[in-house]
This record gives sequence, C-alpha cells and structure tokens, in this order.
Amino acid sequence: MYASFKKKVTYLRYIVVTNVNMQHNRYVMKKTSQQQLVLQMVQDKGIIRPRDLKEKGISRSILSRLVAQNKLEKIDRGLYRKVNAPYSEHESLVRLTYKAPRAVICLLSALEFYSITTELPRNVWIAMPKGSHKPRMDYPPVKMTTYSTKTYRAGIQKKIIDKVEVKIYSLEKTIADCFKYRNKIGIDVAIEALKEAKQKHRILADKLWEYCKICGVTNVIRPYMQAIQ
Repeated sequence: MYASFKKKVTYLRYIVVTNVNMQHNRYVMKKTSQQQLVLQMVQDKGIIRPRDLKEKGISRSILSRLVAQNKLEKIDRGLYRKVNAPYSEHESLVRLTYKAPRAVICLLSALEFYSITTELPRNVWIAMPKGSHKPRMDYPPVKMTTYSTKTYRAGIQKKIIDKVEVKIYSLEKTIADCFKYRNKIGIDVAIEALKEAKQKHRILADKLWEYCKICGVTNVIRPYMQAIQ
C-alpha cells in the first residue's frame, strides 16, 4: 500500500514538474519569438520606439534585454537601432522626425539636403507652427523657427530617408524662406542659394514666385532674380 502511495506521489510530482517545464518553455519560446519580431521591426524600420512595440502588444522590457544582449543600442531617449548599424549622413534628420513628427526641415538644413550650399550648419534647422515648444532631445542640436499656419504648411514635401518619411520644404520654398529669414542666416546665403539653384536649373520660377508671395518677400527677392536672368 505504501509502495502504491509512493508511486502516486512520484507520478504527481512528475506531472507538476512537467507542467512547470512546459510553461517555462512556452514562456521562453514566447520571449524568443517576441525578440525575433522586434529585431525584424528594427530591420524594416531602421529605428524603433517603445510605442512601436506597444502597438503590437509586446512589452518594452524586450528592448532592455536586447540591449543587454548587445543586439540593440539606445541612441536617444526612446530610440533604438541595431548595434553597428551603418551610419547615415542624414541620420540626424531621421532622429529628429521620430522625436518631433511636426518638424519640417528648413533653411540651412534644407539647403544642405539639396546640396545647394557649402555651409555646414551646426544645428538642424526646423520649422514648427507658432506656439510649438522646442523638441527635447540629446542629439542632434536643433535650431527652431516658428512659422504662421500658412507659411508652415506651404511647400512641405515628404522624402524617404533611411526607410523613414521625413518632412522637408521644397527647394523653391526653402529659398523663399531664406530671404524671409535673411537676418537669421545672412542675406549672402540666400543670394548664393538662389544663384546656384537657378544656374543648375533646380527650381521653377513660377513656384519660387508663389512661395515668395506667401512669405511676403517678393520685393526683396525681385532685384536678385532680375540680376541673374
């Protein structure tokens, strides 16, 4: 009788241990599957945020585990990418887009993107609607200019940079902005941008004039446009 009872206890212990092991294995498989999914997301998007995981029902703690495993690196508050991912010349614009979705690349940074200026801005210049607060971020350093609703919305283009949709003003709108904010960036920069863009046939005169009207700089830019005809 004792032997029969001992067998039952042993069997029950086996069942309990087996169930615990199965639950543990399912937990490990689930975490492994989630980690693989997160790594695939990074592969597809370039950079991910905790909110991207939340949308798929994945705990943000996965990010910390992948960082500890040296598979991901934290490049800014709430931004992660693969370790040793190739550096992009426009990475600062991508980071900024994640941190400040309403920001539009403008002025010197837009000129640099279009390869129209020899100026290398120390900051990323962005346009934001009036009343906006400057984005809080460790990198890149930001120079923010606030625009009225009409000038903010005019001329926005969306460029795919490193798999991310980045908002940037068209070249014509950028040149009009340069004349509008000539006291901030220098009239010489605005004039040289106009000359170079015109010489390289990079702008449409009608579009440029349209944005100059919106920015209220038609009288300012007219003599320079006449001089390079």
